[in-house]
Amino acid sequence: MAIIIKNGTVVSPTQSIMQDIRIEGEKIAQVGESLPVTAEDTVYDARGNLIFPGFVDAHTHMDMDNGKIVTADDFASGGRAAIAGGTTLLIDFATQEKGHLMGEAFYQWMAKAEQKCSCDYAFHMAIIDWNEETRQELANMFRIGVSSFKVYLAYDNLRINDRELYELLCDMKKLGGIVGVHCENGDLVNELVAEQLAAGNTSPAAHPVSRPAEVEAEAISRLLYIAKLADCPVHIVHLSTKLGLEEIRKARSNGQTVYVETCPQYLLMDDHVYSQPDFEGAKFVCSPPIRKKEDQEALWEGIINGEIQTIATDHCSYNFHGQKDLGIDDFSKIPNGLPGIEHRPELIYTYGVKTGRITQEKMCEILASNNAKIFGCYPQKGVIAPGSDADIVIWQDCQEPITAASQHHNVDYTPYEGIEILGKPKHVFLRGQEVFRDGKLLQPELGIYINREPGGL
Repeated sequence: MAIIIKNGTVVSPTQSIMQDIRIEGEKIAQVGESLPVTAEDTVYDARGNLIFPGFVDAHTHMDMDNGKIVTADDFASGGRAAIAGGTTLLIDFATQEKGHLMGEAFYQWMAKAEQKCSCDYAFHMAIIDWNEETRQELANMFRIGVSSFKVYLAYDNLRINDRELYELLCDMKKLGGIVGVHCENGDLVNELVAEQLAAGNTSPAAHPVSRPAEVEAEAISRLLYIAKLADCPVHIVHLSTKLGLEEIRKARSNGQTVYVETCPQYLLMDDHVYSQPDFEGAKFVCSPPIRKKEDQEALWEGIINGEIQTIATDHCSYNFHGQKDLGIDDFSKIPNGLPGIEHRPELIYTYGVKTGRITQEKMCEILASNNAKIFGCYPQKGVIAPGSDADIVIWQDCQEPITAASQHHNVDYTPYEGIEILGKPKHVFLRGQEVFRDGKLLQPELGIYINREPGGL
């Protein structure tokens, strides 16, 4: 007995073609025209629909404790939201603690996700305590399927210094993995936050002023010079500025390999959101902050031109009431982060594909295939092809608003409230199991851990 999806338009980064898909067990067995059907097969007619590989979100923060509060979404609610939006694999950040081993963090995060997450999951390892013991652990991380790492150049409790960054990149060059970097100049951010507070500017409107484009661009430039010395590719997460993109262009013109991610919030909104009355601007506080119209335009240009390879969410959800309002008298105490894992595909389809900015093939590339390739799980994930996991999204056109009341996120607001989307998943399959149909989750908690090899484009 097999599942046959017939008459849909199968989308890849290079073409869209009407084909049938045969699923046997957890894998795609065949892709082709007019595949035969037996009486025992279950048939889905996808006529008039696009068929995407399951989307991959390579930047999420589920069940994350920032030292004061824990994110509103854990792997249970976050996994359900992912599946509802067509994302079948999320890659979260297991975060090392000061004085502790990376291996401890890995197993802590496995315990958070195992038998709770509705979609498949993997982990980057966030390194915050670089020392000889950590260095010796790197090879073991690869053995347990962690081939990507993250470091911060901001946040005093998380960031590493330039020497440590250089040493890590030199080791990563030998091992073949990839390091993603949060690029903001932490010292400048601290000083500019202090200046705003000293001037009596305590509202959310001070947040983007305290983290201007220059602090991102400087950190990107510094990272790329260090990466050049180490002769190692790097991954820049959540790019938000035109200035930062210009620094990336300079490095690439000198032959460097730089992978770049941006997020929907930087493509769809501008910094006017922080000036809303009644503390509403706090809903949009994330770092780096939402930028200006000219930055939006530059990022779209970067996507269209292939300079930005992926779109992720940086999903990091905090409730407006009881969490975001901890900073009601001091913007620097507002927990940083936005929800979005459920809405990423429909937003990019609506504002990218349906506006003509990008093709559906580009959407497949930046939401699925490139993430799978860069992070070492292609062709298991990110493609509709024989032998690949049967992670499949049958996509339909529609017209309806995003609302907090209808979302699957476990959070009391959405930054995209009221936006009219023009497409969404009709059916979602995870490794051959239908897990979502017409707005309803069918099979919760099927997700498994995905081992990854070193990747790249």
